[in-house]
Amino acid sequence: MPVYTVPINCSTAITAAIDVFEIASGANRPITLLGFEISQTSEVGDTQEEQLEMLLRRVTGAPTSGSGGPSAATVRAIEADESLATGVTFENGNTTKLTGGTSEELMRFAWNVRVPYLYVPIPEARPGILVSDHLVLEMVSTPGDSITKIVGWVAWLE
Repeated sequence: MPVYTVPINCSTAITAAIDVFEIASGANRPITLLGFEISQTSEVGDTQEEQLEMLLRRVTGAPTSGSGGPSAATVRAIEADESLATGVTFENGNTTKLTGGTSEELMRFAWNVRVPYLYVPIPEARPGILVSDHLVLEMVSTPGDSITKIVGWVAWLE
């Protein structure tokens, strides 16, 4: 089974809660999330410290995808000789959040914006989605002030 990765590059000023990333599995393959990391590049110093509430959720049914994010990121296979194209649609930094469908909360955490957040679960705890479902990392909190850029990566198994 191939492993894919994609960079997160939310480079528009973030002044409201957003969907940091949204993964929609293809019509032919389910996916398993292997991990992700997020960090930001503009909030430095003690006075900029804040805790943002984040939510990882699985959405089934027929949701309406989010919009308003930067241009699509390029998904890459980890193995250099991997010829199987991904079935995933990936978006990041959507200012209009995914809506509709049936949402299941998988994990909720507070991200201290002064340090990166790394999520790499043990194999038995890796969340998955079935064909045509979505996996979304949602910023629930509104930042206290503008975050200029969120960067990171996401990796999954198809």
